[in-house]
Amino acid sequence: MSRPADGGTAVGKRSLTVAGHRTSISLEDAFWTGLRDIAAARASTVAGLVAEIDRRRGPANLSSAIRVFVLDHFRAATEP
Repeated sequence: MSRPADGGTAVGKRSLTVAGHRTSISLEDAFWTGLRDIAAARASTVAGLVAEIDRRRGPANLSSAIRVFVLDHFRAATEP
């Protein structure tokens, strides 16, 4: 995962269609980058990956669920 020049702390808001409706999601740039990297590795779109996270998230808000998903993905990739 490439790291944005600002360390990934700037927050970016993106609009996506998830489960048939438009929604806006605010995430730090580092999480958007990680989400794009994961989607590309899975030959998916960011919107498709977010829809998958949305279906599994339970009571968590979507932005938090995405952050945890990205963190878990890269944490698992570094485990022996």
